[in-house]
Amino acid sequence: QVQLVESGGGLVQAGDSLRLSCAASGRTFDNTGVGWFRQAPGKGREFVAAHSASGGRTSYGDSVKGRFTISRDNAKNMVYLQMNSLNPEETAVYYCATWLLSYSGDSYLPRYTQEYEYWGQGTQVTVSS
Repeated sequence: QVQLVESGGGLVQAGDSLRLSCAASGRTFDNTGVGWFRQAPGKGREFVAAHSASGGRTSYGDSVKGRFTISRDNAKNMVYLQMNSLNPEETAVYYCATWLLSYSGDSYLPRYTQEYEYWGQGTQVTVSS
């Protein structure tokens, strides 16, 4: 079992930056890939970013490439999402999650919800215009 707790959400203005954090506990965390998703009201859960367990491999959704950065600190069991140049359409609940252990990240980084095993409860990000 892995427990994930997101934090850092809040209300910001368009163009602002925000850094989300995700604290992991439970099963060994440093051998598991991680990712961030978001879900806006009335919409499905959207892939934002993924990070491999080792090797520093990352992947991003098309809409956030160049503006968002995912990182992790295995020593602290933490995952981060730095978000820059936010726009109102990115208002959503942001979730961190861990990959299913069957994914190594060697040639593919998961980007679909069914490829993830454990989820946090989410943190709300609201971007005002």
